[in-house]
Amino acid sequence: MIPFADLLLVVFYASLPAVTVAAVALGLLHVLRGRSVATQLVVVSAATVLAVICGILVISFLMLINDHDRSVVLTVVVSAGLVATAVSLLLGRRLVAANRALVEAVRADRFRPPAGRLPAELAELSRELDAAYARLAAAHEREQALEASRRELVAWVSHDLRTPLAGLRAMAEALEDEVVADAATVHRYHSRIRVEAERLTSMVDDLFELSRIHAGALRLTRSRIGLADLVAEAVAGTEALARAKASACTAACATPCPSRSTRGSWAARCATWW
Repeated sequence: MIPFADLLLVVFYASLPAVTVAAVALGLLHVLRGRSVATQLVVVSAATVLAVICGILVISFLMLINDHDRSVVLTVVVSAGLVATAVSLLLGRRLVAANRALVEAVRADRFRPPAGRLPAELAELSRELDAAYARLAAAHEREQALEASRRELVAWVSHDLRTPLAGLRAMAEALEDEVVADAATVHRYHSRIRVEAERLTSMVDDLFELSRIHAGALRLTRSRIGLADLVAEAVAGTEALARAKASACTAACATPCPSRSTRGSWAARCATWW
């Protein structure tokens, strides 16, 4: 058995060329850090083989081995190194091909994981990309739904504004042209103008509350309102507009029927809409 002191010498002399080759290989890998994985694998395999060859040469000269034995050992090591380099090249080509397949899948209109089998790291990256694209698609659908809701809200607000404004205009024109002259009708028109102005103010307040609804900070409370009063208020708001168009708008409720609503103004506008 080799003495411990001699073993330490062998380790020391074999480590010197190995460390030198490793330092050169690390510098070369730093320079080639932006190149393909296949190129870096070739550098690693070549550095490994070269470190073994240098170590064998140093130890063989120190051990005074004859040229024949040294040549045999070097031939075996070089042959193994060539095989290792070829395997590294094949592995690098597989990694490059898998990476290209993943890049082509990402560049497609809709990401779909590559059909071929990928290395574990690239397969995990593919799954994460698929999940990210799914989240993006869901976010896009939510954005489209919100945009549709905004357009619908604009349509509803336009109708809600148009109806009371048209009623106010009709009542103002009737009062200005003295179409209505009796004191009771004039008083009723004045009252309706005030009520419609309050409805418009409430509508503006409701628009401000939309931000609280989206933030989840608004708490709604239900209250019971009479259906007959609700219908009467809606009809009164359109009475002047109907009279200006030579029409009549009437409604009747046979039996009082309570209706649930979050706010009376919202229910009144819904009744006017329908």
